[in-house]
Amino acid sequence: MKFYSKNPQYEHLRKKWLAKHKALSDKLLVDNSSSLRRAAIGGLGGMVLLTTPAAAIFPGVADSLASFPQGSSINKAEDKNKLLAEALKDQVPGEVGKLTPQEEEKIRQTVSQKLDIRVAAEIEGIRLNRSYGLIGGEQHLYRYPGDDLFKHADNASDWAMYGPAGMAPGLGAWGYFAPSQAAFTAKDKERERYYLAVQTFLAPGFAENVGKFRDFFKFRKMVVVNPQSGQAVVAVVGDAGPAEWTGKHLGGSPEVMHFLGLAKGPRKGPVLYFFVDDPQDEVPLGPISIKEGKN
Repeated sequence: MKFYSKNPQYEHLRKKWLAKHKALSDKLLVDNSSSLRRAAIGGLGGMVLLTTPAAAIFPGVADSLASFPQGSSINKAEDKNKLLAEALKDQVPGEVGKLTPQEEEKIRQTVSQKLDIRVAAEIEGIRLNRSYGLIGGEQHLYRYPGDDLFKHADNASDWAMYGPAGMAPGLGAWGYFAPSQAAFTAKDKERERYYLAVQTFLAPGFAENVGKFRDFFKFRKMVVVNPQSGQAVVAVVGDAGPAEWTGKHLGGSPEVMHFLGLAKGPRKGPVLYFFVDDPQDEVPLGPISIKEGKN
């Protein structure tokens, strides 16, 4: 996956950064020092990483992406989940719109059965205004005070895949995912990595029960399915939006969009989305594929 700058005014500065750091980046790829490898993520500068194809900065990154474990996982899931797409083909309307109660229930049953998780359009009397709509790509969110974009990447592959999305200018609807970096946990990291922005403000009854709905939606697990490919992701509600005037009905983190197969081009597409009925918090976040024996 290649990313190019959409900001021509940065091109002159970008070329200067490239010339200055090419020798250093070559050394970083062959040096076994863990401190130098960390410098590859945090020290080369966001300007270079965000406005340049990864291969131009890290000459060997194309090879590393070929063996990137998440990349291989999505390929396997994509192949298997075509069975889910096939099952949904005659159930999902061709035109994106609100589903009828009958359509929604039939689709819900199919998703629940094929992915072997309990999903629901309504929990505790609360539902969204729709369960079939257009998703658009979102930026990374600040996870704790002092967080920055560099800290979101564990390695050069992370930068190549997700760094160019950038950081949202403000916090998510519920603020930081953790009160401090010291209190930041692996669970908080996964929640931001796989987060959704949903139109909580359009949920029936929201205006009359703002406090109740706010607490209900905070980090609520949902499953999102690309009906055209069958690719599916379990994520949490980490923000509210997008605005109605955008024409989109929900947003997904860079990682969510990647695993839905919607990270390229316009970075949007039609998806199905339901609550995950998981009171014991047993369903992990991230890409999910059809279980054995569910085809």
